[in-house]
Amino acid sequence: MGFKGLKPIVYGGREVWPLVEGGKGVSATNHASSGAWAAAGGIGTVSAVNADSYDAEGKIVPQVYQALTRRERHEELVRYAIDGAVEQVKRAYDISSGRGAININVLWEMGGAQQVLEGVLERTRGLVTGVTCGAGMPYRLSEIAERFNVNYLPIISSARAFRALWKRAYHKVSELMAAVVYEDPWLAGGHNGLSNAEDPTRPEDPYPRVKALRDTMRAEGVPDHVPIVMAGGVWFLREWDDWIDNPELGTIAFQFGTRPLLTRESPIPQGWKDALRLLEPGDVLLHRFSPTGFYSSAVRNPFLRNLEARSERQIPYSRVEAGEHTVQLDVGIKGKNYWVTPKDRDRARAWAASGFTEALRTPDDTVIFVTPEEREAIRVDQSDCMGCLSHCGFSAWKDHDDYTTGRLADPRSFCIQKTLQNIAHGDDVNQNLMFAGHAAYRFKQDPFYSNNYTPSVKELVDRILTGD
Repeated sequence: MGFKGLKPIVYGGREVWPLVEGGKGVSATNHASSGAWAAAGGIGTVSAVNADSYDAEGKIVPQVYQALTRRERHEELVRYAIDGAVEQVKRAYDISSGRGAININVLWEMGGAQQVLEGVLERTRGLVTGVTCGAGMPYRLSEIAERFNVNYLPIISSARAFRALWKRAYHKVSELMAAVVYEDPWLAGGHNGLSNAEDPTRPEDPYPRVKALRDTMRAEGVPDHVPIVMAGGVWFLREWDDWIDNPELGTIAFQFGTRPLLTRESPIPQGWKDALRLLEPGDVLLHRFSPTGFYSSAVRNPFLRNLEARSERQIPYSRVEAGEHTVQLDVGIKGKNYWVTPKDRDRARAWAASGFTEALRTPDDTVIFVTPEEREAIRVDQSDCMGCLSHCGFSAWKDHDDYTTGRLADPRSFCIQKTLQNIAHGDDVNQNLMFAGHAAYRFKQDPFYSNNYTPSVKELVDRILTGD
């Protein structure tokens, strides 16, 4: 028995603890962490988002793109993604030694998501128990799961989203839906499913939202033994005491995304692990700079602060004199037809005088002011795009039809593939995107991690099972 009556669940034909390792995007979970999580009796999750491959000596193969066109680079990316995830799954399965279970995690919004998922499942038959998938509305997840006979676990942030997926597709493959992951949009790290109806500054208590999800599942005939996995903000199980064995909620499992980052098996570099120990409440920011267009949560480090500052150096313009736009912008741009307010012209002149001499247009009829170095970096990143998303606001890439979103590329965003690959492989933790959940400040407060202690995954799972 685990903490206060936490009981194993049957998943993939064996008993496992209802403890799920969060999937965490580009190389932040890999075979070592997920294999160890499964070996400890839980559900380990290999990230199948541009996972690492290895050469004959076991060194990570850098993902270098040779092709000249985005479309061809996108095909290289899909090949890297499939090869990497297959390698990670095989290694994780070996480490698990037949205990627990191995899932894979994909973002539906990643470029070529369906192709990658099918490619990985084709080459890992019998090794993967289930697929977790969020970031978008993965309607086709159930039919892919059916084709390869694996479980699927949709990640949603509201009862409404679940109902739409169920009505459109999942009811046809109900027997393979092993769980529904409720990812709290205010607490979880990485990309979050906040809808337009929800206020990013006003977090809602997860209990009523999860109860509403269970009510919806019951109304659609989903049995209570299908767990809802609570994801986002989960640290000590004792804080979720009233959720365990609660008839209102049915079976509940818990997903840990942030805590497994600080383990011996966690593949993230030491600098990232060290940075996690220093975080204070409020150091994780829910923001909208991601090129996916989704909200996401990351550490408010200099990289993120720079994006905030870039968006603050922003003014609207018109192509003709209109309304309050009575003067012409005379810094940062070439050409005369940028009409702005007198106040905004003064602000622009001040920015230019401070070194932010280049004005870049955004898709929203505004310009932002950046340094010449920033402008060059943005231009290079946009031209190097390898199509890692299905739709990218930063580069205006789309992974199908005519391969463009039809909108102007947005310089307020960034190349997410570049920065996530960089931070995962040892680059500067201050100048890259550092995803984390909003409870990450608890590393500093939790005595388990004092004196710079880094547990193994097994020690962490055992600790979690005590309620701490």
